[in-house]
Amino acid sequence: MLELAAVMKRWHKATVLTGAFVLVGVSAIASSRNATQPYAASMPTPTPVTRPRTVSTNARPPDLGPGASLHGKQLFPPDNPWNQDISNAPVDPNSARIIATIGAGAQLHPDFGTVYRGAPNGIPYIVVSGSQPLVPINLTSYASESDRGPYPVPRNAPIEGGGNSDGDRHVIVVDRDNWKLYEMFRSFPNSDGSWRSASGAIFDLKSNALRPDGWTSSDAAGLPIFPGLVRYDEVFEQREIRHALRFTVRKSRAAYVYPARHYASSDTDPNLPPMGMRVRLKASFDMTQFSPANRVILRALKKYGMFVADNGGNWFLSGAPDMRWSDEDLSILKIVQAHDFEVLRMDRIVTK
Repeated sequence: MLELAAVMKRWHKATVLTGAFVLVGVSAIASSRNATQPYAASMPTPTPVTRPRTVSTNARPPDLGPGASLHGKQLFPPDNPWNQDISNAPVDPNSARIIATIGAGAQLHPDFGTVYRGAPNGIPYIVVSGSQPLVPINLTSYASESDRGPYPVPRNAPIEGGGNSDGDRHVIVVDRDNWKLYEMFRSFPNSDGSWRSASGAIFDLKSNALRPDGWTSSDAAGLPIFPGLVRYDEVFEQREIRHALRFTVRKSRAAYVYPARHYASSDTDPNLPPMGMRVRLKASFDMTQFSPANRVILRALKKYGMFVADNGGNWFLSGAPDMRWSDEDLSILKIVQAHDFEVLRMDRIVTK
């Protein structure tokens, strides 16, 4: 019953709107999920690249374990949207109004770090080898939009918010040898080694394939979560983030844009951000006052931007927990304000 209540708070389907407030960080946030419909007849359909691409391999493979370093190995092919340099992309003509609805004076909020309220702060992940045993996944609330198991999820896979969390309870597993990503939402381990999860998604990290149109994932936008996280190994080992990041908004539009596949709202206000909307830190933003670590993050926001991926706190930037983060230094990122960002042009907006 606890799982059902939490899921009902987070999502809603086409004819039933269920609202609730979920605690994310220190802000109360509204979130919902709804069923999706096919593209409207008058709406042009994006043509995503779905054929596999060859991804260069590194001499040193990713490490194993929770929060392990990938040693610079790139997620998805080089031409994937996550890896696209958007530093010169055109600005959307409605950018200023959309930014204003998210809160033009709001601060960028790093929603990750060391520990918050006794649990690791952020969305954790674990890297496993190709020999990790596959276990059954009992998919519940959103099984029809989920990828069936089994998944290579170990018993000790870290859960977002910790084992006692009543939140999203994301579980993320990276298979370093088969280069696949497994993500689950509202995940609970069973005594026999299997897992129960509200939804699950599998991504081939060697391919540009998207979720089916209208499908969710473990994220409201139908996107993978892991590629959008700020990770310690990239900031301090690679000293470069070479992909887009992800963030949340309190209130989103009933619409999505490529590469998102799903929306999470009933509000049709065109000034609200749709799922998959991409923003970029303005090139003119002065980074000289920030630490070298924070400049790594800010440079990525200028070059790759960040996607609206879920409902949550306004301008909450996602990352993976690590006890080596400096929470004090990360908090300096709050100097960045919403008006320092601009929305990239959205050519195709899918609405219902």
